[in-house]
Amino acid sequence: MTLQQLEYIVALEKHGHFQLAADACGITQPTLSATIAKLEEELDTIIFDRRKHPIEPTDAGKKVLAQAKVVLFNSAQLKEIVLSEREQTIGDVSLGVIPTIAPYILPGLIKEVHSHNEGLNLHITEASTANLIPSLVKAQLDMALMATPLSNPDLLEIPIYYEKFVAYVSPSHRLYKKSQIHSNDLTGEQLWILREEHCLSNQVLNLCQLASNYSTIYRAGSITTLINIVDQNGGYTVIPELHLSLLHTDQKANIRPIVEPDPVREVSLVIRKDYIKEKLLNLVIDNIKRVIPDHMIDSRLKKYAIKI
Repeated sequence: MTLQQLEYIVALEKHGHFQLAADACGITQPTLSATIAKLEEELDTIIFDRRKHPIEPTDAGKKVLAQAKVVLFNSAQLKEIVLSEREQTIGDVSLGVIPTIAPYILPGLIKEVHSHNEGLNLHITEASTANLIPSLVKAQLDMALMATPLSNPDLLEIPIYYEKFVAYVSPSHRLYKKSQIHSNDLTGEQLWILREEHCLSNQVLNLCQLASNYSTIYRAGSITTLINIVDQNGGYTVIPELHLSLLHTDQKANIRPIVEPDPVREVSLVIRKDYIKEKLLNLVIDNIKRVIPDHMIDSRLKKYAIKI
């Protein structure tokens, strides 16, 4: 039994004629007749007395039609609810952000939301990727901004921007003399990295072609700490491009681009595959785009809204 079958029998009751009902439904008369006959066979009930003109429902058919109208009404209500949810432009949104993105995005994002979308209430959680993923899957979060790909079948990744990595090098380190650093030149020699729970840590280890069991005196909890360690203890670290705006003028002299290949991370807004609040999703994305340099934004987002 389908909603389409129920729509057809309600149309036939209304018009009392197969051809008129078929025209109203935008189908051929044989298709209407066959579909209704299939429903009658499935229910083992004759819904219409075809000997009468105009066609009338049988006594049993009247009961079927009464229930069919209830089902169709409730179906229409469900569609209205879903449409309302999709079109919603105000409400609460729970957003997760990983620590290696939060310092660069959140201050501007909060300001943009307050300036442009007073009815959009962000509830923000900063946590590691390992903690954000189960929160998304369990619907404890609506969406999360994190480095991708995640390869999780329950989640949908919407790439927002692409961010290069650069090296922050102490003047005492051998790499400081280079105007740019080839990826092959990156080694574990005096390399400072984040703790394992940060996905950026694994990205840096892969970039430097080091094993995940790489050991050092100290693994930092934030990029700012990494930079301070380099400043006072020498060595080097690898940081995301957006951190450059937080550096002092003298610290910027320690930045070296990494080339061949240029290391880049994809940053996406991640949602569950059953998330339906399309307008709210696009509002959040639009606000994020306003705090990201234009050259970093995914080219598709510059042209199209997200459809889910």
